[in-house]
Parts: sequence; C-alpha cells; structure tokens
Amino acid sequence: MNALAQSGLLSPDTLPLLLLTAGLLLSMAEALAPGANFIVVGIALIGAGLGGLVLTSLGVAGAILTLFMALFTLVFGAAAFYGYHEFDLYGGKGQQQTSDSDSLKGKTGTVTERVTPTGGEVKLAGGGFNPHYSARSMEGTIDEGEEVMVVDPGGGNVVTVESMGYVEDDIDRELAADRARKAAASEADAEAANADAETELERE
Repeated sequence: MNALAQSGLLSPDTLPLLLLTAGLLLSMAEALAPGANFIVVGIALIGAGLGGLVLTSLGVAGAILTLFMALFTLVFGAAAFYGYHEFDLYGGKGQQQTSDSDSLKGKTGTVTERVTPTGGEVKLAGGGFNPHYSARSMEGTIDEGEEVMVVDPGGGNVVTVESMGYVEDDIDRELAADRARKAAASEADAEAANADAETELERE
C-alpha cells in the first residue's frame, strides 16, 4: 500500500482514472450477471470518474477533488438506482414475486395494465424493490389507472385485487347501516322516556 501511495497511483489526481476503470469493469461484469447487481455501482463510479477528470482539467486538485468525486458518486448512484427502479430497464415489471406475500394483504396500489379475472398488472405502494405485480380481479375488469386493494396475496405469485371504489362502497354501506341502527336505538330510547313521562303525569 505504501508503495502504491509513493508511486502516486492512490493520489487524488489519479483517483478519477481509478474510479472510471472500476466503473467500466463493474459495468462489464453486469453482462455476466444481469439484474442490477453491478450496474448501479458501475454507473456511479463512471460518473464520478468522468466528473473528476473534468474537474482535474479545470485545475481542481487535492482534497477538494476527492470531496467532489464522493458527491458525484452519491448523485450518480442515486440517479442510476432511480432509473432502474422507476423505468424498468430490465423488463421486470409484472413478474411473479414470492417475498413477504402475507404483508401484501390490504396494500393499495394502481392498475398499470387492465386487470381481469385471468390477469393484469398493478403497482403497489410499498411493494418492495420491484413494486409491479401480476394481478387478477375477483370479478369483472378494473381499468388502468384505478386504485385497488389487495384482498388475497396468493402467496405473492399473483395477487387478487379489488377496486377501491367497490371496497369503499362496502365500508360506506356498513357505516350507513350502523348509523341507522344508532338512530333507531335513540328514537326507541326517546319514545320510552316520553312514555315514562306521560305515565308519571297521569299518576299525578
């Protein structure tokens, strides 16, 4: 390590080239093991290396260059992760998933591909690293863009969903029925109180 430091290979001035080389190697390794195992880190290192080379050409050196490259690594890494996560660069949307299936029940999301009793696709809020799930409906079709709730996680392979409008209608009906029961009970209590008052008056 001391020999490397003395030779200048680990100096801040050569750090951009080292980061660029490491990023390119990781990006090539992605071809051997696809699935964003290396590409996110690779893009972060490539971005930091290129940014460092630009700063070096502008005369920035030393600790300030190292600090800027660290910031570049974070920024490019976050951008690469966001791109992989949001834009489905590997075509993983709607794939069958099995992790933490029990935790999916009751989760809400949005239909990204029309859901029918035989298939479709939804994007669940808090659905993990890849929030896109294959889905089916209890009955009928649920159009793209509608809000849904998972009623049966199905082991995480294909979730069964119900339209939030339908779920909310059921809840509204239950609330209305409960209010009607309370109103009827209040009326019965009021009538009983009136009857008792009339009885008291008749006795007097």
